[in-house]
Amino acid sequence: MRIVCAPEDQGFQAGRTADLGVVLYGHTNDPQSASVGAAVRDIIQRRKLKPAARAWDLLTIALSVIAADTGARRSDSPDGWTRQLNLDITVGDAAFWTSQSELLVRQLHFLTTDLWNLSFSGGGIQPVPEKPTAEPDQDSVVLLSGGLDSLVGTIDLVTAHNKKPYAVSQVSQGDKKTQCFFASKIGGGLGHLQLNHNADCPGENERSQRARSIIFLSYGVLLATSLARYYEGGDVTLYVCENGFISINPPLTDARLGSLSTRTTHPVFLGLFQQLLDAAGLRVTIKNPYQFCTKGEMLKGCVSQQFLFKYAHVSTSCGRYARNGYKHCGRCLPCLIRRAAFDAWGVADQTEYVFADLARDDKDHAQYDDVRSAAMAVAAAKTEGLAAWAGPSLSTALLGDITPYRGVVGRGLDELASFLRKAGVN
Repeated sequence: MRIVCAPEDQGFQAGRTADLGVVLYGHTNDPQSASVGAAVRDIIQRRKLKPAARAWDLLTIALSVIAADTGARRSDSPDGWTRQLNLDITVGDAAFWTSQSELLVRQLHFLTTDLWNLSFSGGGIQPVPEKPTAEPDQDSVVLLSGGLDSLVGTIDLVTAHNKKPYAVSQVSQGDKKTQCFFASKIGGGLGHLQLNHNADCPGENERSQRARSIIFLSYGVLLATSLARYYEGGDVTLYVCENGFISINPPLTDARLGSLSTRTTHPVFLGLFQQLLDAAGLRVTIKNPYQFCTKGEMLKGCVSQQFLFKYAHVSTSCGRYARNGYKHCGRCLPCLIRRAAFDAWGVADQTEYVFADLARDDKDHAQYDDVRSAAMAVAAAKTEGLAAWAGPSLSTALLGDITPYRGVVGRGLDELASFLRKAGVN
């Protein structure tokens, strides 16, 4: 599938024919075309922020990837999953990004398992902010999703490490108010930027969204390069707070190798993304402080236990939150790990779950795919040994010494096993 992504005022000139045209940073009246990022530029300009030029280009690339990931249905591919995606993207510095296309393709293939080809054309947007520009005095940036891990991470940054982070969020259905609430409560109130990619594609959209983390990181980089610290020549840390078990996200069964095991914060992907930032001369360092902690360990180790007791249940973890009336389903893998973490923490879980009683032996509870897969994973690791079960997900030289990664996967699986046993799942 050939996809051309360009600002509307450039048009889609001859020689750039496409199966799908994507209007960047705008809307389209053509029902056969797509659009993405319509509000982002205006929000950044209203904040009077002045991100680095290559940070804008990186966001443009990320928005284009999100549009492609949304508009190209996996069901239309020969094997029902793997897509061939050829993107022509309009950026400001086409020569530089062309030189980095191979690195970008490696990242995207790792995230999505699709076959990507990227080409770049010049003339992309470089918005001019209103004057005088703002140069926020925060010392770092943190991704604040509204989830439990980002809540713990942001609390710890402020309370334990005396950081003054600027929070950035991707707005999603059901999470906007939660994100604002957490940002207003932590540390007496944080600077908070909420953005939405607003990908709008014709026809039925693809729901797997395996490339979504690239847009979250690009928001963070855009904001990081707007800080006074950056303009003064300093480096800025972008904190991505995710427990190590879900970061590795080992496939629970052989059947889940491709479609059901996301890699949004996998250390290999984050490492490749860091390489791209370094090559671009963007002084932003990505850090996941919880790479070797389980979710339960994050909860137990949070420095502000009183705050966490009060608000942990308000956070969102469910992979099907909107589809369940903005309630946690209680049976998807993120919900299972959340419930296991509360159990390991030893604190009563006040979250409302649609399918709370997993001991019920029917297709909606104990026999539900994610619940069965989790139980099968626990049994397989016990029978085969952890090293054999987790081996495929850790078999890459890019991780270096896999011992600490294997350790956190093992402890995360132990938390899951303990919860399932107490929940009556065999």
